[in-house]
Amino acid sequence: MDESRKEARLPLRTLHEFLFEIEREWDKFRTGSLLSIVTSLLLFVLFLPRFFLFTLRRGGPLDKVFVFAIIATLLYNVYLAYGQHEFYRRWEKRLGLLLHMEEEILGEER
Repeated sequence: MDESRKEARLPLRTLHEFLFEIEREWDKFRTGSLLSIVTSLLLFVLFLPRFFLFTLRRGGPLDKVFVFAIIATLLYNVYLAYGQHEFYRRWEKRLGLLLHMEEEILGEER
């Protein structure tokens, strides 16, 4: 009974299960970071120039501050998404090597 409680509290049962769970989710996260970059750039290139020009012509000072805040937020979002994408790309290689090593070790044991 103590062993079943101890096993239930552990965050993962084996390294093997952990690696395969990460591998299943990895592409989703990497794709999400790319989608975030593309979406932010599209908003920045297509939407903001029109909004910015309209605001410069007719908007008040508060509107101009709002536009600059949107620009800063979008640029920061692109920066963060690019950092995430680089992280996923770097660790994808490492996890791939680890999975390959695990398959070799498990293949030799069988």
